[in-house]
Parts: sequence; C-alpha cells; structure tokens
Amino acid sequence: MTTVRVRLTLIYSGLFLLTSVVLLVIVNMLLRQALHARIESFRGVGVGEAPPAPAALLPRSAVKPLPPLSELAREVIHYQWDVSALAIGVLTLVSVVVGWVIAGRILRPVHRITATAQRLSLSTLHERIALGGPRDELKELADTFDAMLDRLERSVEGQRRFIANASHELRTPLAVQRTAIEIGLPEDVGEIREKLLFHNHRIEGLIDALLVLSQAEHGLQRRAPVAFHEVVRLVLAETDADEVSVTARIEPLLVYGDPVLLDRLVTNLVGNAVRYNHPGGAVEVTLAGGVLTVRNTGPEVPAERFGDLFAPFRRLHTTRGQGAGLGLSIVASIATAHGAAVTARPNPGGGLEVVVTFPADP
Repeated sequence: MTTVRVRLTLIYSGLFLLTSVVLLVIVNMLLRQALHARIESFRGVGVGEAPPAPAALLPRSAVKPLPPLSELAREVIHYQWDVSALAIGVLTLVSVVVGWVIAGRILRPVHRITATAQRLSLSTLHERIALGGPRDELKELADTFDAMLDRLERSVEGQRRFIANASHELRTPLAVQRTAIEIGLPEDVGEIREKLLFHNHRIEGLIDALLVLSQAEHGLQRRAPVAFHEVVRLVLAETDADEVSVTARIEPLLVYGDPVLLDRLVTNLVGNAVRYNHPGGAVEVTLAGGVLTVRNTGPEVPAERFGDLFAPFRRLHTTRGQGAGLGLSIVASIATAHGAAVTARPNPGGGLEVVVTFPADP
C-alpha cells in the first residue's frame, strides 16, 4: 500500500520528468532544424571540403578533408540527444529526492494531527493539536479537530458529573428505604420483610452495576500500577464458594489501570463462575503470562445464545432470575478500558472459559 507521501513524490517527479522531456525534445528539434537550415544556406559555396595545405608545411598523409556539414550536424544532434538523456536521468533522481523532502514537509502537519488523534483517549481529552503557521487548509483542519475535542471534552465531563450525581441521588433513598424496612417492620412479617430487603439489595446491585459499567465505558480518569495477582488472591479469599471447589494458579502481573475496576472485573468473573455452577462443581482460575483465565463447570450454553454473553441485560435461560445480566458486560467494558481483550468459549460438558488478555506493553 503506497502512502500519500510516496504518491506525492511520484506526482512531482512525473510532472518534472514530463516537462523536462517535452522541453528537451522541443529544443533538440529546433536545433536540428536550425542546423539543417544553415547547411542549406551554405550549399554550393565549397566549404564542405578542407582547403589544401601547402605541401611544404604538411605531409600528404596528414592532409584529411573535413567531413560534410550534414554529417557534422548529425553528430552534433546525436551528442545533444545523449547529453539530454543523461541530464534527464540525473535530474529525475534529484527530483525524486527533492519531491520526497517537500512532500514530507507538506505532510508534517498531517502527521502531527494523526499522532495527536492516536494519543487521545477519554483521559487525555485536554490535549490539543494547536497547529501554528499560515492560515491554510491544514491549519483549518487542525483547528476544526481542536474545536471538536473541546465539545467532546465538555460532553464527557458533563456525563461524569451526571454519573457522580446519580450515584449519590440513587443510593441515598435506597439506603433510607433499607433502614426503614429493617427497623420499621416487625419480625412477625418476616416473609414480607425479607422480600422487600431482597428487592432493595437487588436494586442497589443493579444501580452499582450500571454506574460501574458507565464509568468503564467512559474510560479511566487515572492509571496507576496495580499488583493484579494480589487483586486476584484477595477476590478468591473473599469469594463464598461452599458448594464449589476453587483452584488457582497465580503468577505475578503488574497492570496499569484503576484498582477498583480491576477488582470488579475479577469479582464478576469469579462470582459468575461460582454462581452459574452446580453443586460439587469446579472453578479454575489461572493468571499466567499476562492472561487471566476463569474456567468453570455448569450448565451448557446454547450455541444460539452464545453471542449474548457480553451484551448488557441479556441473560441465558439457564440463569434466568439470577442477576441483571450485566456481569460479563461490565467485564468487557473494564477490559476494554484497560486495553485488554476478552474472549469466551464453552467447555465440553458445560460451563464456560473466559479469557482476559492484558497488553504486554501498558
């Protein structure tokens, strides 16, 4: 695939070569006509032969007649064509080098715009191109890009403020409601009380999941080195898996990101593996070579529903009523925010294997 710089260089060199060839052809043709015209004007004058030299001055063997003027004209024209071809070849090479340099200078602002766009993320929206120089098309493009970044930054900041406000406004009444249920309802209405508390906790979990999902999809505000292997060990230590056996093989791994979101990623993966299992089942957690693998036994995943695993609010019929359907969606969003890739595949006999591959170069 040829780049714009190569195409511009070829265009510059091609135009130069074309104009040079046309110019030299015209000059040589005019020179040929001029020579033939001069020769015709001298015909019959006797200048086509060399004057005889005095015998006393030159030996007979040294006296050579001059060639006819027409032959001299042909030699001059041939020499002119040879010199012209050599000049065109040298100048073509020079034009390629000069065209390459000029194309690079012209495209330098474009490279700057591209580099800035590649560096940008939701955590670096404050950066701008700020291209200087004359007011031309490239500067207008850079200024338009900067204006778009201004609007995008304001939009993202507004959404972040909305998330923070929603987090406070939604959790407060639920906490008050939970307290009123726990304190205000007598013990003799235990079934109703437990049902209300169950739905209260479920709504709180749904709100927390939505807020985490929204935060992950809006990128990371800060990145810090996180001992990811310690996060995995802590989550496994806090996981309630009485009816399921959990085995782990963990190697050290340093990940640059948000420790809270990384903890939620592991919690969701391990929690799903334990929750969507069967009594006496197994969960295997492996962290090696920058790859986190969580494998579990459990019900088989229907092939036609496998594409819904990472979609929000999509629950398989085997897990109906067990959560809001946001667990793996949150995992995928958190992984994307950290530059990681998530894949899943069914295990033979039932269950899933979810693999999170972190980038080698953070």
